[in-house]
Amino acid sequence: MIVASPAPAKLPGTRPEGARDEREAAARVQEMFGKIVPRYDFLNHLLSLSLDRLWRRRAAKRFTSILRRPEARVLDLCCGTGDLAFALERERSRAVGGEPGDAHGEAYSGARTRQPVVGGDFVKPMLDRARAKGAAAGFATLFVASDALGLPFADAQFELVTAAFGFRNLSNYENGLREIARVLRPGGEVGILEFSEPSAGVMAGLFRFYFQHVLPRIGRALSGNKEAYAYLPASVRKFPGPEELSRMMEASGFTSVQSEAWNFGSVVLHRAVRS
Repeated sequence: MIVASPAPAKLPGTRPEGARDEREAAARVQEMFGKIVPRYDFLNHLLSLSLDRLWRRRAAKRFTSILRRPEARVLDLCCGTGDLAFALERERSRAVGGEPGDAHGEAYSGARTRQPVVGGDFVKPMLDRARAKGAAAGFATLFVASDALGLPFADAQFELVTAAFGFRNLSNYENGLREIARVLRPGGEVGILEFSEPSAGVMAGLFRFYFQHVLPRIGRALSGNKEAYAYLPASVRKFPGPEELSRMMEASGFTSVQSEAWNFGSVVLHRAVRS
């Protein structure tokens, strides 16, 4: 008698092809992104027509009320090569005064020590690239090797935690949200910028065609990595929509949950406050 092998259990997070559990899924993501670092920034800008720069700047501006406080501690999770962390540094410099690399800035009540943004990622080549970019641009950003599902920070350390186009790569979304809640201080904020499939209309069809047929081919041709750019549209397709993610955030200890859709609904900024 032939006994069929049981189907792998459905993961509560990302699932690259062939991954059987959360540990394998995380390892595959780590390996995959480590391989595409040399062309990562170039392809991000090319495939988004450089709109990714605008989305990060816009996201950073949504948190000016926190960034204008020099002493506020900020963590950018799944930071990749650091682009959102640098956007946050620039916005802080604009709000506080001084240059992005300054350790001090003029606030409303005088000079106070300005905390650098902290970027965290578990892909070492990404962090190496982020550090090199930060040093070349004169940023004071600190980059720390860290797994978003087990952050190396004590409880209630940050006033703001962000993530741009990396949260959907977690092998367990709910655990990731709980870990964000753990390191945030009560009243602190979270901002998750992610791709989303538009639900209806002409743009929804165009988006799916581009993401499923055009983007993987360009990415594969220019990076030499078929897996990573086939994984990207699949991960977006499986990622929770705004309503479902809002419910997950509320269940993880967040209040005032809201979402802001851009680019015809293909990019969404999810925001919430730590209760």
